[in-house]
Amino acid sequence: MPRRTPHHELSHRLRTPRRRTGFPRLSRIPGFLKTASVCVLVAGLLSPLTQAAAADTATASNDYCGGRCSDVLPPGENGNATLAQILLNQAFGTQPGHAEDQLGPYAGLATGYSGLTDAKINTFFNDASFGVPSDQVASTEKPAGRGDVTIVRDKKTGVPHITGSTRYGTEFGAGYAAAEDRLWLMDVFRHVGRGQLTSFAGGAAANQGLEQQFYRNAPYTEADLQAQIDNAVAHNGARGQQALADANAYLAGVNAYIDASDSGRYFPGEYVLTGHKDSITNAGTIDHFKITDLVALASVVGSLFGSGGGGEVNNALSLIAAQSKYGVAEGTKVWESFRERNDPEAVLTVHDGESFPYATRPGSPQGEALPDAGSVAQEPLVYDRTGSAGTASAKSASTTAAKTVLGSARRGMSNALVVSGKHTASGHPVAVFGPQTGYFAPQLLMLQEIQGPGISARGASFAGLSMYVELGRGQDYSWSATTSGQDIIDTYAVELCQDDYHYLYHGTCTAMDKVEQKNAWKPTVADGTAAGSYTMRVWRTKYGPVEYRATVGGKKVAYTSLRSSYLHEADSIIGFQMLNDPDFVKGPKDFQAAAQHINYTFNWFYADSQHTAYYNSGDNPVRAGGVDAEFPVWAQPAYEWRNWDPATNTADYTPAAAHPNSVDQDYYVSWNNKQAEDYTTASWGDGSVHRGNLLEDRVKKLVAAGGVTRAKLVQAMADAALADLRAEDVLPKLLKVLDSSPLTDPAAADAAGKLKAWVSAGARRTETSAGSKTYADADAVRILDAWWPLLVKAEFEPGLGSDLYTAFTGNLPVDEAPSAGHGPTGSHAGSSFQYGWWSYVDKDIRAVLGESVRGGLARTYCGDGSLASCRDVLIGTLKQAAGATAAQVYPGDDQCSAGDQWCADSIVQRTLGGIKHGKISWQNRPTFQQVVEYTSHR
Repeated sequence: MPRRTPHHELSHRLRTPRRRTGFPRLSRIPGFLKTASVCVLVAGLLSPLTQAAAADTATASNDYCGGRCSDVLPPGENGNATLAQILLNQAFGTQPGHAEDQLGPYAGLATGYSGLTDAKINTFFNDASFGVPSDQVASTEKPAGRGDVTIVRDKKTGVPHITGSTRYGTEFGAGYAAAEDRLWLMDVFRHVGRGQLTSFAGGAAANQGLEQQFYRNAPYTEADLQAQIDNAVAHNGARGQQALADANAYLAGVNAYIDASDSGRYFPGEYVLTGHKDSITNAGTIDHFKITDLVALASVVGSLFGSGGGGEVNNALSLIAAQSKYGVAEGTKVWESFRERNDPEAVLTVHDGESFPYATRPGSPQGEALPDAGSVAQEPLVYDRTGSAGTASAKSASTTAAKTVLGSARRGMSNALVVSGKHTASGHPVAVFGPQTGYFAPQLLMLQEIQGPGISARGASFAGLSMYVELGRGQDYSWSATTSGQDIIDTYAVELCQDDYHYLYHGTCTAMDKVEQKNAWKPTVADGTAAGSYTMRVWRTKYGPVEYRATVGGKKVAYTSLRSSYLHEADSIIGFQMLNDPDFVKGPKDFQAAAQHINYTFNWFYADSQHTAYYNSGDNPVRAGGVDAEFPVWAQPAYEWRNWDPATNTADYTPAAAHPNSVDQDYYVSWNNKQAEDYTTASWGDGSVHRGNLLEDRVKKLVAAGGVTRAKLVQAMADAALADLRAEDVLPKLLKVLDSSPLTDPAAADAAGKLKAWVSAGARRTETSAGSKTYADADAVRILDAWWPLLVKAEFEPGLGSDLYTAFTGNLPVDEAPSAGHGPTGSHAGSSFQYGWWSYVDKDIRAVLGESVRGGLARTYCGDGSLASCRDVLIGTLKQAAGATAAQVYPGDDQCSAGDQWCADSIVQRTLGGIKHGKISWQNRPTFQQVVEYTSHR
């Protein structure tokens, strides 16, 4: 089926769907608007009218990549689905054009990378050159009949290539193309950002959890959203004014498409299925977008991927548990050893020895406000539940949402491999990098090329924020990002006065600000959840929203969360504007200057034909002397951020030079690991074993050998994407303990033999052959999946005690295998092994073996330090794991039957709209990914 559906072919079906035959089938669409994850709810978008192929568009002359830039973003560019196309997809599996044409190549790399050459890269990626060759033009349109912008789509992928002769026209075209490809998704996002998802898309428990997560983190009023825009424009001079003009032009394009699709009746079918439009009479409206919608969208993106920090109350609880177990001095020592603030064995992105101290442990902590034991209570968010809002599943979703927001374990999921030209075959830098944003249909991100006055870029942007390319390439440079997670969130203890809703601010009893969002829903074809309603209520203080209540030294307090990017999500638009401007970015220093204007906590990477570079972005607040960022502090002037203004939530921030940064290091790797020496991230787990080691080991080996090519670097990424981190980096030490004496138990010996064979084969979770849906070394994979949680508990709980062990698992989960439900997208999410106890096991086992350990744990836990006793622990748990059946290890879910190991690991494009896609084999890699090697420079 062609991507653009001619109006006359389907107009009768659009207008007269039969509820008796079509809607009951649609109501059974698996997960339709019901399996919304903490990452996003998405759905399809209906196609505009077919345009005749025209416009002889040659490859752009401003492209300096020489055909060596590639990218991929599954499942496909087209997020459109008319009602008729949804019916066809559900009945026959028919796909709209370009809905999944990037999924196959993306999936194919898992079994095709071993024989990869530079010439074969675009078998698995798209050609990301500027422009569209004349024989590859699929369609050309002048949106809304404008003469100053043209949207060309290519035959292979349907990506929009937007070319404008005026700045306004260029941005108008970007908005129009975004709505063509992602209108429904954009609409969902603006409602998520306002905490209004259930009223818009349905009351499924997952929808409730999603809106609660974001409302708790960013409970903004409409005035707050507008103030962000006003502030960003007022403080950024000409660029601020240009950003406002660009945003308005972009919105005009979006709204022009809404009007055209509404009057032409080719809007997304989801509007009918959720009750917003009538398929017969066309009654109902699709609201125009306004500028505050963009801020609501930005708040979602920033909250998901760019807001490192938090977790101070959980840290305090585990510290109290450690001190209760061991006493204050020894307990603190034990806690610090598990925290691994600055582990000397951690993999680093900046590995040249340069130190960037931030959020380090103070010699004499000041102002700490640790809660009294047993006094902490999480602040409720949801009140006045009625109907389906009161079900067990709804309450469970609320609990999960709160846990996601209040902890420090922000899922980053992106990676980067960048090699200097000194070590490549061509003498030019090579980079393979991209963000992991989950797997959905359509994706959070969309591909585009934008060419116009002051803009020249191709790449990915979050839908609804695509006035600029956010991750991609310019004329002679490429850039990408990974989530960094440094701490820009602090917890303050505000002392209560008068009642539970007044607090002391600088000695004055001050009323908290109550912000509410009332939502109600009823069943629709898309979401049959029974009617229900609730109110979300947040109490805000000058120190941020209230997250917990407790007592400190007997005084009643509220714990609040203050984030430096709170009320400032719109500020980052300036940095993205700069990255798209060819007159601004001409080299690595310009790139770093642009990244400095982005207040999200990201690691940014850059490559051109001569240089590579790195910069860690984010508004890192300058804390008062003696304040330990790990724990809550008193809400008093002495412990506030330096020069903090509560009216604007601004403060002094660390200078750019204090952020980890580098130019032309031999290579860079990042997989959400530690950035540099002495630079503490908020999340736990930056120790001796981290998934960043999977990249570090491979890239370091390539660089030592020299002659790195694009194909070799892709192979390194793809091989790491199939590796089981536990098996590659920890299992050999566990086997060494087992082999310290003859292994006479038959069951243990058999299991150990299978594990050894798997390690010898490369410790990968990979199919026996493409499409087999059966793992090589399947028994070994099953055994380790079952063994890991058992051995961790048996290794550590006896020594730590159940209370402290449980508290530490609250700071850092034990495991994150591919089959587990974890992260912002739940199970079947691809991203794995970011958070787990692999470093603790590694250090502890090496200590038991008598090996050298830098930054070891304060005590030895396995077998209380006895090699023989530790071996007994491992043998006992290994036998237990080996006896577990596949059905017990992989119990099945809404996607897979019990015991199906491959399916349990598989990646699912979450069909939260009407179009379904097939599962693909597990890979631990970015969703959007670039492979670049520039051959020349301006």
